[in-house]
Amino acid sequence: MNKQDFTVTPDLYASKGNRFVNYIVDVIWFVALFLGFVIVVSYLFYTFSDDVSAVDDFIYKLENVNPFLDRLITSIIIALFYFTTETVLKGRTIAKYVTKTKVVLEDGSKPNAIDYLKRSFSRIIPFEALSFLGPEGRGWHDTISNTYVVDIAKFEAKKKAQSELDQIGVSQEI
Repeated sequence: MNKQDFTVTPDLYASKGNRFVNYIVDVIWFVALFLGFVIVVSYLFYTFSDDVSAVDDFIYKLENVNPFLDRLITSIIIALFYFTTETVLKGRTIAKYVTKTKVVLEDGSKPNAIDYLKRSFSRIIPFEALSFLGPEGRGWHDTISNTYVVDIAKFEAKKKAQSELDQIGVSQEI
């Protein structure tokens, strides 16, 4: 019997509600992490530095930066945050742990770094954050990178069922 290839189907996709929770929790996590970093660095610098004028000048310039440049830099930082998180946590973010979802390729395998990079930087597209609300429930960052966000329980159950079906008729040595 030929082994059937596994394919991610719409019944395995994470729900739109879970996708929305993923977005909100990841944004909150990113802001908290970023603010924590800024506070710690600022505290250390102002505590241990004698001349803080350079930092004060930098902060002043940062507050008055061109709005387009501000959005571009922020988008790049967020993309790097998603790339790092999904790469290190193997297809998950903090929010995906909360909602028990993960990122996979169409055949159910784990994406590689290039796939995560495509996912992350395609998030820079304006209004992309709401693109998962379409009829299929996949965001543009999913379609651009050919990845899928799946419900882990449903995904694992289908993989197990397919594996068991593939074993039918296979002779086993005793």
